[in-house]
Parts: sequence; structure tokens; C-alpha cells
Amino acid sequence: MKTKIQEIHNNSIKSTTKKYFQMAFLLLLSFTSMQAQDKKAKDLLNQVTAKIKSYNNIAIDFKYSLNNAKENINQDSKGNVIMKGNQYVLNFMGVTKIFDGQKTYTIVPEDEEVTISKVNEKDDNAITPSKMLTFFNSGYKYNMDIVQNVKGRKIQYVKLAPTNTKDQRKEILLGIDVQTKHIYNLIETGKNGTKTTLTVNSFKTNQPLSKNQFTFVASKYPKYYINKLD
Repeated sequence: MKTKIQEIHNNSIKSTTKKYFQMAFLLLLSFTSMQAQDKKAKDLLNQVTAKIKSYNNIAIDFKYSLNNAKENINQDSKGNVIMKGNQYVLNFMGVTKIFDGQKTYTIVPEDEEVTISKVNEKDDNAITPSKMLTFFNSGYKYNMDIVQNVKGRKIQYVKLAPTNTKDQRKEILLGIDVQTKHIYNLIETGKNGTKTTLTVNSFKTNQPLSKNQFTFVASKYPKYYINKLD
């Protein structure tokens, strides 16, 4: 026959075991939920990438904002870009960049100068407009974040955390239109407190383009200094 002390001791063990089991179960649920969230985020990003690659060309008008409260910096700019494959024409902050697939032509009207340089498209560190729409495919951890209603559009945010500890970016929020699978905006927060936001105002696809859309025509800039770096 069990003594009263033994009964109390056994009940105590059962109670403690039950608590540990509950804690382990909750941790397992939490971990499973995180994995599911990561999978949902990755699946959504894959859908965005597939949609981007399905278009013959893309034309975007955008707004770019840079803010740093500590440094009292607030800057807003507008720009536009036309892309086809890895070729593009980018107009931003008074400068035009043309990439014809081999060389980049940077046209600065204020200085009446054109800089010509080669770009290695296989270089992962080479930043191009086309990569800005698919940059998230590697080098980040993903998590589903908040959902917002923007003028009747359902925008699902995915939080991206760089896996490289030397990356100066703390996190990136990528807003995706749930219906179209187009990127609505990108909010980047730096470790120094700087926040940059790129918002897509217009997203057009498969537009009729000129035959020489991505060709630099030197005759258009007769008085410009041509600076060939390569």
C-alpha cells in the first residue's frame, strides 16, 4: 500500500512531467507555425518571381523616400524604369542609366557627361533594376508579416532578414499585392536608423517598345564628354 508521502511524491512527478510535456508541445507548435510561416513567405516570393519572369517587359513609375530622424534627413524623389530581360533604361534624380546587356551608359545632363562601363551581370554584388524585383531569392530569412488594405488592395508584407551579419541592413519589408503578385513597395531599415522606402506608383507590362529602346545613341549628346572606364 502506498504511503501518503509516496502518493504526494508521485503526484508531484506527474504534475511536473505534465507541465514539461505542455511546454514542449507549445514549443513544437510554435516551431511548426514558424516553419509554416516561412514556407508561406517563400511560396509567395516564388509566385512574385514567376510572375515577373512571365512578362516580356516591365515599365515602372516609382517614388523613393529616404528618412533618418537622428540626422534630420528627409528626401523624396521620383523615377521610372523600363526593363526587358537584363536590359533597362532608368531615370532617377536627374540621371539616366542605359544598360544594353553589355555596357552601362550613365548620362548626367547637369555635367554634360556620359560614363561608359562594363557590368558583369553574373556578379552577385552588381545591383540592377531587374535584380531589384528578384533580389530576395537568396541571402535572406523570410517571415510573413502584417496585411494592409491600401486603397482597396490587399498588401501582404514579408519580412526579410539578411543572413550576412556584415550586411548594414537590419530588415526589409516587402509589400506584395495579393491579387496581382506584383511588388507594391519595399521598406528597408538600416542598422544606423536610416529608412528607405520605394513605392510603385505605376506597374505596366508588355508595352510596345522602340527597336533602339536600350541602345545608347552618341549623336544625341554631341557636346557631352564621353568618359570610357573600360
